[in-house]
Amino acid sequence: MQSLPDDFDTDELTAALTREWGVAVAGLDHAPVGFGSHHWTARDPAGGRWFVTVDDLEIGRFATTETHDDAYARLARALTTARALRETGAGFVVAPVRTAGGRAVVRLGPRWAAALYPHVDGTSFGWQQWTGDDHRHAVLDMVVGVHAAPPSVREKAGVDDLSVPRRDAVEAALAGETAGQGPYAERAAALLSGRADAVAARYARYDERLTAVDRSTDVLTHGEPHPANTMRTAAGWRLIDWDTALIAPPERDLWLLGDETFDAYAEATGTVPRPEVLALYREWWELADLAIGMARFRGVHHGGQDDHDTWEIIERIVNAA
Repeated sequence: MQSLPDDFDTDELTAALTREWGVAVAGLDHAPVGFGSHHWTARDPAGGRWFVTVDDLEIGRFATTETHDDAYARLARALTTARALRETGAGFVVAPVRTAGGRAVVRLGPRWAAALYPHVDGTSFGWQQWTGDDHRHAVLDMVVGVHAAPPSVREKAGVDDLSVPRRDAVEAALAGETAGQGPYAERAAALLSGRADAVAARYARYDERLTAVDRSTDVLTHGEPHPANTMRTAAGWRLIDWDTALIAPPERDLWLLGDETFDAYAEATGTVPRPEVLALYREWWELADLAIGMARFRGVHHGGQDDHDTWEIIERIVNAA
């Protein structure tokens, strides 16, 4: 995220780094990167460097009926899975460091959760910043490795039910329920109201397509292996941001890699990517972006860069419905 989180105590984070991981913090700097989690870089007295993520469990709820505990459990399961995959020898996995008690993530009060990562030197990329076929196929190789995770790792992961997180925010807005405190609340409500029938029909079509999905080829998936979640290092390519790891159809990862990788995936695994499931996950991504954005604007927000970016996303999706 670009902006500092509201009502977050960095002193509590510093204390947790020492208490849970034994890291004495000599410096802690907010890093305005990514979209979803908040990030900091930390330094210890010996000059060691660390990367810290903090997740807002309020935003991490998939529905208003969920609790912060539900969001934390889902995050912990995903990050524990990533740690377990790394420990099987998957060196491309940038996994969280376990605490002294063996956990991959810790709770900071009722609303926040933190994870610690080793600092990784390398080249980072933007959301759609593929640098060429070599980049795509390097990521494909990592995805094939994820999909081949052994049962001991798979059993730690949750299962993707293909539901759209925060869909209830869209449904409430379509029903005319007013909410939101911030500069985009009324704009978002008016935008959705102007295309209500088209948006509702798009969600309905998605529901109809779900029933035809064959789950017999399910594997462990990363969930978001796009360029922004990859790094090129001196030791090779790395895959970061594992909070979306789930058991799911392989197409959950593959649609993000592009058509030019599908034959290579089939040759490597014996599983042929299914066009209808690839299309379903493309649709899920947009419907989820819309729902999460509407949930953001139906809550308290302040109009910073993250809100501006969210507005551009939902405006594009709604106008295309």
